[in-house]
Amino acid sequence: MNHDDSIKGVWEERWHPLREEWVIVAAHRQNRPWSGETVQREEAPAPHYVSDCYLCPGNTRVSGKVNPNYDGVYVFDNDHPCVGSDAPQNPVPAPGIYRNRPAQGIARVVCYTPRHDLTLAELGTSEVENLLTCWQQQYVDLGNRPEINHVLFFENKGEVVGVSNPHPHCQIYATNFVFKTIENEALVSRRYLRENGRPIFHDIIASEQQDSRRIICENEHAIAFLPYFARYAYEVYVAPKQTHASLSAMSVTEIHDLADVLRETLIRFDNLWQMSFPYVMSLHQAPTDGGDHRGFHFHIEFHPPLRKPNLLKYLAGPEIGGGNFLSDTSPEEKAAELKAVSGVHYKKFPVKPDYSGT
Repeated sequence: MNHDDSIKGVWEERWHPLREEWVIVAAHRQNRPWSGETVQREEAPAPHYVSDCYLCPGNTRVSGKVNPNYDGVYVFDNDHPCVGSDAPQNPVPAPGIYRNRPAQGIARVVCYTPRHDLTLAELGTSEVENLLTCWQQQYVDLGNRPEINHVLFFENKGEVVGVSNPHPHCQIYATNFVFKTIENEALVSRRYLRENGRPIFHDIIASEQQDSRRIICENEHAIAFLPYFARYAYEVYVAPKQTHASLSAMSVTEIHDLADVLRETLIRFDNLWQMSFPYVMSLHQAPTDGGDHRGFHFHIEFHPPLRKPNLLKYLAGPEIGGGNFLSDTSPEEKAAELKAVSGVHYKKFPVKPDYSGT
């Protein structure tokens, strides 16, 4: 391997000394398969299965492995992982004050359904429950491994967030470090519990219920709300009402109610502009590093990039340069928009309702 090839193939974790966080450098993933440009439009629905989709049942992936003819949730190790057991064990020593280390961990893909033409918003409550149960199992399996300190679940949905394949799926990054946002959340949760005797998320939910304007939907055990401090126009949190450090501690009844609220939230997103609503979804669960995380409250965060149907929320000077968000919209106004639309998916209406305001 020549010097240029070694640069292109860098695969390691590098420490950011100013932000005090690890950056995963996975340059070998540049050539991973990409089918984002072939996303089917609403006007021309995608077929149930696509012959060249590497996530559809029975199809061959780039690695040469063949997907089984699965009929529910399907999990497999990512063929192009950002962290993995195959990461180089002895990276080139870092110069000067810098430091690096092997990008150890496990990366997996979770297909929600064999259907290529559906999204999470279009699945039934029982199917969403099955997915949540799968996430429970994956968190326990990966989190119990001594080398894993954090298990991150996330979904990138839509071309505008760079999704590489429109087949409904999410990814899992089980890493040897705790991602910065979760690390900070764990620290804040631990401090708040020590100083106030109750979890911070308990008081967040209580404050949202007291105001009520930003609550999108709720039932006995779960709630969805657009937080008072939202950074994105349609940022929504979906959470159990009882504090649990992770999905793994939730009961069957709580999982059912969470699935119901999660599904209704996603339907309202789609109904807002009668389109498949793009977002980044991330599961905030306690680190698996053996620390005291009793005050950590599991929840799901949605960060939709659109402010209007064709208008992105661009991250610019304040966000990228300064590190703090500047919101151009009112959380109360945006929550009212989501609450005003139907809780039944627009594709199931005989005649599509007009939400354009005209």
